[in-house]
Amino acid sequence: MSDDQTAKDMPANENEWREKLGEERYRILRQAGTEAPWSGALLGNKAPGEYVCAGCGTPLFESDTKYESGSGWPSFTNPVDKGAVAEIADDSHGMHRVEVRCAKCAGHLGHVFPDGPGPEGLRYCINSASLDFKPEE
Repeated sequence: MSDDQTAKDMPANENEWREKLGEERYRILRQAGTEAPWSGALLGNKAPGEYVCAGCGTPLFESDTKYESGSGWPSFTNPVDKGAVAEIADDSHGMHRVEVRCAKCAGHLGHVFPDGPGPEGLRYCINSASLDFKPEE
């Protein structure tokens, strides 16, 4: 699918987003909510494949970068491409964090922390509800 086709399929307003995503995904992706720890459908997924944005289908993370962080949310060492995500300072809730959003549709994914095991030392802590999983064929 071309970028032009994807843009045409993208909801034009918040009512269309709510209809497309449903209440829980809308709350997380469009209102920067979070799912309860240990509740996400993709937390224990170990199958090979690709994690894509549940809002627009943009590839975000590969399964070989997913690991068990003990945080209660799916964690990844890095995105498929640095341009796939946007990182935004988040000083809400009395602390400094870095929010992670889909660079294409601006959907809230989760946060990134500097305590990961990968070469860059990052942990992308992502809501399962923000992702769809595409198994390897």
